[in-house]
Amino acid sequence: MIYVNVEKDQSGFISSFTMEGHAEFDEKGKDLVCAGASCVSFGSLNAIIALTDVTPDINQGDGGLLTCRIPDGLPADKREQVQLLLEGMIVSLQTIEREYGQYIQINFL
Repeated sequence: MIYVNVEKDQSGFISSFTMEGHAEFDEKGKDLVCAGASCVSFGSLNAIIALTDVTPDINQGDGGLLTCRIPDGLPADKREQVQLLLEGMIVSLQTIEREYGQYIQINFL
């Protein structure tokens, strides 16, 4: 199971997210749920960096672990751009979750 934990700050903005685990929908190299979730998350992070010039604190680890923390103190326009891209990521992951909910779970903290 892939677990996605999304943290929001007091303003309702996404401050960080963690993704970990493996879907185990299919064997390694053929797991479309893992591939889809990975593409959505890494594509979103790449878009944040390329389109906003904001570099989140990103860490990867074993077990499919990906963590991302958005820097504090961003100018309002940059913060809104980053949030739009992160919300788009969440919508895409929720689309995967609707179809393959036994393999991916999204939690808001």
